[in-house]
Amino acid sequence: MKTIVICSGGLDSVSLAHKIAAEHQLIGLVSFDYGQRHRKELDFAAACAQRLGVPHHVIDITTIGRHLTGSALTDNVEVPDGHYAEETMKATVVPNRNAIMLAIAFGLAAAQKADAVAVAVHGGDHFIYPDCRPGFIDAFQQMQNHALDGYASVSLYAPYVTVSKADIVTDGAKNGTPFAETWSCYKGGIRHCGRCGTCVERREAFHLAGVEDPTEYDDPDFWVAATAGYSAEEVK
Repeated sequence: MKTIVICSGGLDSVSLAHKIAAEHQLIGLVSFDYGQRHRKELDFAAACAQRLGVPHHVIDITTIGRHLTGSALTDNVEVPDGHYAEETMKATVVPNRNAIMLAIAFGLAAAQKADAVAVAVHGGDHFIYPDCRPGFIDAFQQMQNHALDGYASVSLYAPYVTVSKADIVTDGAKNGTPFAETWSCYKGGIRHCGRCGTCVERREAFHLAGVEDPTEYDDPDFWVAATAGYSAEEVK
């Protein structure tokens, strides 16, 4: 299966790239510059492409991104600390982001005669990101079947959509993912902050998977208090 992976440079998408390289035919990575405040992740995506020996396409959609206002990932809005299930984490939603990126990626895949576009959305994203849920993935595939009818047949491959981030860590370790060469933190500092939602989830995932976390955090222990009292429940 000739596959293009949407790769942000984060733990999930880099693990997915290594999975595809091991199990299918990885023909390229595509990343998006939408004006995100943590753009350093794109450097990690580029390093992943170089490591796996495939092209890296960076699509500039900053002109679109600057109109998707109100998110802590794009505007001068403070990134909240805590667990993803907290109401405050909705500040990190960029409206329709995945739909926009996937539509572009499918066009690229069709032009390059790829069989699939792979995306690393996972069960932990379901709390606050509606475009990471199974219903969205299924509906997007249906839409693309119509959009490319008679021209190309491209599948949307989302192997992590119903599993946890801990499962991704386990899978990534199996496929030799260099976790230290991934970037998750929403604050984009010198080191991972250890306090934002994605840092908390990352730290917890390594703990639950029983895999050593090579990440350097400014606050390596905050995740313990942040995850107390929360249990992941899938949002359909």
